[in-house]
Amino acid sequence: MTPPRHSGETPSRHSGDNRNPVNYASKTPALTKPCPVPKYPCVYILASRRNGTLYVGVTSDLVKRVWEHQNNLVEGFTKRYGVHTLVWFEKHETMESAIAREKAIKEWKRRWKLDLIEQRNPEWRDLYEDVV
Repeated sequence: MTPPRHSGETPSRHSGDNRNPVNYASKTPALTKPCPVPKYPCVYILASRRNGTLYVGVTSDLVKRVWEHQNNLVEGFTKRYGVHTLVWFEKHETMESAIAREKAIKEWKRRWKLDLIEQRNPEWRDLYEDVV
């Protein structure tokens, strides 16, 4: 079974799929899934490189979602343009507030997004290791 192409999410028993979820580590030995950590709603920005292509997203599980992006398991923009470096994220109390913030940031000028990243991550480090 291959990962669904529409969202990068694995099927679950709750969606009517009686098969076990995909175990990516067993399919591709070089990949190992991140350790489970507490989940929380987050808005995040990925970049292809410093001042490169940006992607703004929202998730309830930042570690899992970034891992999926970095391993090209999410079809679409980030895979097509090589946008894999977590350069900024923001935790939220509710998914509703995270979604509202994501929509607002997506409307921003590019310069504002770059400034947002530079304020907290002037070196454009990959912050994934900080959240694992």
